[in-house]
Amino acid sequence: MPLSEAQSDAIVEAVREVAAAEILPRFRNLSGEDVDAKGAFDDLVTVADTAAETALTARIHEILPGDSVVGEEAVAADRGILDRVGQGRVTIIDPIDGTWNFAHGIANYGVIVAVIEDGEIVWGLLYDPSFDDWIAAHKGQGAWFHRQGRARRLETDPGDASFDRLRGNLGAYLYPQPLQPALAATAPLFRRASSLGASLHEYRQIALGGSDFCLNGMLNVWDHAAGVLILQEAGGVSRLLDGRAYDPTMREGRLLNARSEPLWERLADTFNAALAEAGD
Repeated sequence: MPLSEAQSDAIVEAVREVAAAEILPRFRNLSGEDVDAKGAFDDLVTVADTAAETALTARIHEILPGDSVVGEEAVAADRGILDRVGQGRVTIIDPIDGTWNFAHGIANYGVIVAVIEDGEIVWGLLYDPSFDDWIAAHKGQGAWFHRQGRARRLETDPGDASFDRLRGNLGAYLYPQPLQPALAATAPLFRRASSLGASLHEYRQIALGGSDFCLNGMLNVWDHAAGVLILQEAGGVSRLLDGRAYDPTMREGRLLNARSEPLWERLADTFNAALAEAGD
């Protein structure tokens, strides 16, 4: 059953209200006891993450009764929850994407929500609590940037693919250590290559025209499902480096996002060659 406009609006409003109640009051207001590491020292979770996910999960169940909800923090406690993705209609929640940034007072974080029906991404939201604006997309209806009561349709630039003019996000640190030097060595090819530390803003920047590409070595569904749909609806390309289409049920792979097909092809050739030289 397609997500209705009323349901879409209700989810957006729920995200805005939960962010205002559970996230913004804690930004730059966390104590040491409010932050913990889930695995790696820089893979953080805060009281804002857990409170926001709990509140938003309850709101989603009210808006889409009977549907499954998969939240990042719930998966951290029980990986088996991921098996729900691909079975009926499922809402995916990342309560705070960019938690490390959030925990260190950097306003480069946000809330990601995606709706997946039988393995197909049908709706996505990238919400920035600090500025109360968002990008949302229904499958087949374009990607729209919403700010201060106005919405405009987003279209990526299909033009110049010259490497020396490109700005992008190169997440070499997400790859196995033996491959990191080879990927890092590609950075001088571009005008600017960095990492924002938040998938939400990496997708938003490509869709809004402030970035040209993003390479990512992890396929957490809460990081990518909404962004992939939004980028595709804006005219961009999201595929794995081996050419396969992205599927939200995937758990491993290397995902390359670019604002156009010709650019994606050039970047894929470059990154695949670099990885091959590293023995991958």
